[in-house]
Amino acid sequence: MTSRERIMASVAHKQPDRVPLDLGATPSSGISAIAYNRLKKHLGMTGGHTRVYDVVQQVVYPEQEILDRFGIDAIDIGRVFNTEDSDWYDISLSDGSAAQYPVWFKPAKQENGDYLVFDKEGTQIARMPVGATFFDQTCFPYLEGYPETYENLDWAMGKVLWSALVHSPWDHSGEKDFYQQLRERTLKLRESTDRALVITCGCNLFEWGTFLRRMDNFLMDIYSEPEEVDRLIDQLMERHLATLEKVCESVGDIVDILRFGDDLGMDTGMFMSREKYQEHFKKHHTKLNEYVHKHSKMKTFLHSCGSIYPIIPDLIEAGYDILNPVQTSAREMDPEVLKREFGRDITFWRRLQHQNRAEPFYAPGSIRLYQADDRYFHEGRRICLQSGAQHHAGCAAGEYPGNVQGCGRRKALTAVYLGGYLWIRERQAEESKSSWREVR
Repeated sequence: MTSRERIMASVAHKQPDRVPLDLGATPSSGISAIAYNRLKKHLGMTGGHTRVYDVVQQVVYPEQEILDRFGIDAIDIGRVFNTEDSDWYDISLSDGSAAQYPVWFKPAKQENGDYLVFDKEGTQIARMPVGATFFDQTCFPYLEGYPETYENLDWAMGKVLWSALVHSPWDHSGEKDFYQQLRERTLKLRESTDRALVITCGCNLFEWGTFLRRMDNFLMDIYSEPEEVDRLIDQLMERHLATLEKVCESVGDIVDILRFGDDLGMDTGMFMSREKYQEHFKKHHTKLNEYVHKHSKMKTFLHSCGSIYPIIPDLIEAGYDILNPVQTSAREMDPEVLKREFGRDITFWRRLQHQNRAEPFYAPGSIRLYQADDRYFHEGRRICLQSGAQHHAGCAAGEYPGNVQGCGRRKALTAVYLGGYLWIRERQAEESKSSWREVR
């Protein structure tokens, strides 16, 4: 099977030759710049670039050598933009290692070591504290309440870091010929690779409420001001559907998977009751899926962290083909239960494991690559087999863990799961003559 065939077979609930793998096909299945530099050092890679395409999360596009070495099966089409050296400039990360930012991103370093980002109007919209590995949102345009009209919604959304500092290809969306460029470049990419192509479109609803109102306010609004919540969502949907129309027209016949995002869960449960999800969000999620399926050949992928077990039946009814990241450390997210109950109806694009469960228990430097306890290596292998070895398992990928970070306790965590990941790939290479069913 080619990588694209492997991914699409899994999405269609057909048995692939092995579990497909993802590293960097979406901004939520990638690796941070610091961790990436450490990976390259471990592998003895001295050339190339560490290019931070998602500046908010400080996530990089893995280079071709990494994709080939680990048999990665899917890629983000955003990598077809910002391909020239002149599109980037050199910076130093918080650990002192080298990386590059896109030329349009110029955070201001403060005397205390913090980095601040200001928009064109001088509003501070983001902050990365000294030693941190990502930027925090600092501007919430509707913090004081909902507006009477939404004439200024586009302006307000532009004050939010996720929009103002958006990753590629959307950092070029203001260009007049953007969608023509997107199509032409994506066609060339498809001709040059057999990997599945993924485009990230966001179209967040719940999360945009939290971006505009702030999390605490919007959670209360769902219960205390439901009419205002619905009014905002209606306005968001107008904009999302307009974007989807252009995406489907330009690349809907080229790209394999369209990634939506809306984090609906926490470690301990959902942000709202199932009834509130059904009341405010389900019909809109259904409409988004229906539009993509009607106007393109793309499969739809929802990234939603946390404990979302109660609404998985609703997500299936809403039309999602793929669910990610399947945070198995969260409440009621047992992978065997999920596969047994929902594996025939939706594909689980899983992480090897989520970060939170292991992170508190290991001190920085306590674990080294390939010297971690054997149980962590076996855990990574078990997860891949558990998720994808059975027919109709409904699991597309043993995804790289999280967006792997590289600081503090995450150093230890990266070592644990990176070690397990590399172990899996090396064993697959050794046993390449065997079928995936035999790799046990």
